Amino acid sequence: MMSLASWRKLARFGLDLIIPPRCAACGKVVSEANHLCGTCWSGMEWIDQPYCSVSGLPFSYALGGELVHPSVLAEPPLYDRARAVTAFGETARRLVHQLKYYDRTDLAEVMGRWMVRAGADCLTDPDCWIVPVPLHRGRFWRRRFNQSALLAKEIALQSDRTFKPDLLRRVRRTRQQVGLSEAERRSNVEGAFQLNLPDRISLSGRSIVLIDDVWTTGATLDACVRVLRRAEVEEICIITFARVVDPTRMTI
Repeated sequence: MMSLASWRKLARFGLDLIIPPRCAACGKVVSEANHLCGTCWSGMEWIDQPYCSVSGLPFSYALGGELVHPSVLAEPPLYDRARAVTAFGETARRLVHQLKYYDRTDLAEVMGRWMVRAGADCLTDPDCWIVPVPLHRGRFWRRRFNQSALLAKEIALQSDRTFKPDLLRRVRRTRQQVGLSEAERRSNVEGAFQLNLPDRISLSGRSIVLIDDVWTTGATLDACVRVLRRAEVEEICIITFARVVDPTRMTI
């Protein structure tokens, strides 16, 4: 019996015979669907070593040993590790917007694959749960899907981990975070999330990998992490596709 991956390859091959594959970011014809052309690939600001062993924030050069960002030393986060595929530059922005606003749900497969690679050290526990940042039900009905859940589902599938799409729920409708300051963002999501689990004791000692598309100020992720910590989750890791690493360039 053919595996899901084999069926995907077969379906993609058939589609490529009909419609030429195009760059996931700019639309140029490429050799394989949902991949990047050379220009867009070089425009991606990939986050790779050296980076902070806790926050995943990149360093401009290697200093030797295990590196920890000064911001982590000054204010230790509630999560254990965070990783991201790329800085939130122009190419990453186009990919996220294609997925989020233009119904390019097919991009979740390749974006999820990159996230599995970037967050490999967050996925070492075979019993960890992959949990997306939830949308409020009103916004979910309008958009018809949660892009973070699509990414989380792909990550769980490709890493053979357990997907828990409904572990967290957004119980309060919040303003769009776009254009808000960091303080406004944190105020906006305060108390917005709850556990969707009758027996909270079952989370004691468990590892959770929290998934979102973009990390801007971290306000939304921090609100989710606080809920999980109150449930005595043992380890919380975060994997995002893109991350704003320079607040002066934050355009969302």
